[in-house]
Amino acid sequence: MLGIFYILLFWAIGNGISILMDGYLPGSIVGMILLFAALCLRLVKAGHIRPAARFLLGSMALFFIPYGVGLVESYPLILDRFWAIVLSAGASTVLVLLCTGHIFQKLNRRSK
Repeated sequence: MLGIFYILLFWAIGNGISILMDGYLPGSIVGMILLFAALCLRLVKAGHIRPAARFLLGSMALFFIPYGVGLVESYPLILDRFWAIVLSAGASTVLVLLCTGHIFQKLNRRSK
């Protein structure tokens, strides 16, 4: 129960900071960064968060149902732009793989 409290507390703090920043970053992202920092600085014990985190991760598939319904609802729009979506997804995947491989090879050479 304490884990849910900490997660919601940092989420609320993150939303407050997001409002102060005029919504430049989503509050949930700011809150999770703050929770991560609190865990790294040992202000919050990982043992308190672990049970709630495991429950949320186990239920994560349920959180994607509304987005799946939204995709089905916008099916005609997606179908009209199908090839643009496929090409951009493929090109960005290849670009990320090439950049990651290149950076890994450079870093791997430096460490030897």
